[in-house]
Amino acid sequence: MSNYDVIILGGGPAGLTAGIYLSRAKQSVLILDQGMVGGQVILTHAVANYPGLPELSGYKLASEMKKQAEEFGCVIKGNEKLISFDLKGKKKIVTTKSGEYSSRAVIIAVGGQPRKLGLESETKFQGLGISYCATCDGDFFTGEDIVVVGGGNSALEEAVSLTKFAKTVTVIHQFDHFQAYAHAIKEAENNSKISFIMESDIVEFTGDQSLTGVNIQNKKDGVITKLGATGAFIFIGYVPGTELFKECVSLSDRKEILTNEDMATDVPGVFAAGDVRQKKFRQITTAVSDGTIAALGVMDYLNGPDPDKI
Repeated sequence: MSNYDVIILGGGPAGLTAGIYLSRAKQSVLILDQGMVGGQVILTHAVANYPGLPELSGYKLASEMKKQAEEFGCVIKGNEKLISFDLKGKKKIVTTKSGEYSSRAVIIAVGGQPRKLGLESETKFQGLGISYCATCDGDFFTGEDIVVVGGGNSALEEAVSLTKFAKTVTVIHQFDHFQAYAHAIKEAENNSKISFIMESDIVEFTGDQSLTGVNIQNKKDGVITKLGATGAFIFIGYVPGTELFKECVSLSDRKEILTNEDMATDVPGVFAAGDVRQKKFRQITTAVSDGTIAALGVMDYLNGPDPDKI
């Protein structure tokens, strides 16, 4: 078994920030991520509102965070499937496909997964025309007609970025108004390649071997319209990745981890940070803030007179 002071589950901005703070404070830190280190931020085409930095890709920002954490001595492992864990005792134990690890404290920063529409046809065409990542798959649809589902900041910002590749982009939204910031709405509305279908839902994705169209139902009159599209990008939010932890820490009604202001859960020595915890706003900067506070909270816990009673 490999022993560390702190194990961080999740290598997104929250986890990497916590790793930077803790490893700089001379704690031995292991970051484990079940996928690619960087989290959902690596799917973002352009980050233009991170303080102190000019516009850069989400992948670049995450790469710099990872590099900084490693320079301070943080051990980072990606594609580590989490098999089991025991976080209740003083000694926390985490088992992955590559081995067993222990620590005195754990920070859960696993983020979330893209929310899906839940259609059977969505599953059928996932990876065959349906995507949840414009940065990853946008260039596959160069010169083609595509749709974007959603009405928040991510949907409109990624719709704009997709116009660099697609011939046309149709935004489909279930409400008569957007939930995005004014600048994002204006930029999308001013783009000649983008059109909008409001107060409507996709009820079916159609095609044979790959996606060729979508059936769209108007929520007011129930009329179904068929629209040709070889690509569909879905941006309707994220589901917190807490399923594995539901028997370990307390969750909200929305399945988010409950913490105090120090990011501590109701289990001594277990903290949570980023999109996995209950919070109103989900931005890169708020994830970084959570990671900072969680790291400082862990330091208080480890330096306390009796960690078991904190």
